[in-house]
Amino acid sequence: MTEFKPKRPPNRQPTHPGELMRETIEEHLGISISEAARRMEVTRQALHDVLRGEAKVTADMALRFSAIGGGTAELLLAMQDNYDLWQARRRLAPTLRRIEHARA
Repeated sequence: MTEFKPKRPPNRQPTHPGELMRETIEEHLGISISEAARRMEVTRQALHDVLRGEAKVTADMALRFSAIGGGTAELLLAMQDNYDLWQARRRLAPTLRRIEHARA
């Protein structure tokens, strides 16, 4: 997979892919969240949790979303990876600074 290089300031949190999904559902597909969940064959709550950024976009969810016309699964998964990596860097920053680099 090609490395994803964001075009945003490094201290600005990346967009959770759920935000893109919500915009696509409401503005571009013009359907309700309930209708999108029905078409994707997931619960409304499961979709709602992703759209609010409270749950991760899984490979299954990305493929289902792509199937209703919501772009590519690969983009959503790359966005999720970028979001997760940014969160982990912030959470682990003190620990990472203490880890000694191994020298050969």
